[in-house]
Amino acid sequence: MSNTKMYVGNLSFDIDEASLRDLFTPFGQVTDAAVIMDRETNRPRGFAFVTMDSKESMNAAIE
Repeated sequence: MSNTKMYVGNLSFDIDEASLRDLFTPFGQVTDAAVIMDRETNRPRGFAFVTMDSKESMNAAIE
């Protein structure tokens, strides 16, 4: 299995999982999207991890 998980930084503190998926869907199927939350404030920390269905999709998103 190839590694298709990528770190996404410098995100708005208002981002949610649905919006994150919408940003990456034009490049291929998103199999997972996780916005990392602050445990104390329960607000997004400004970064996330996105997993795509293939390396080609991931590379297209990176470009």
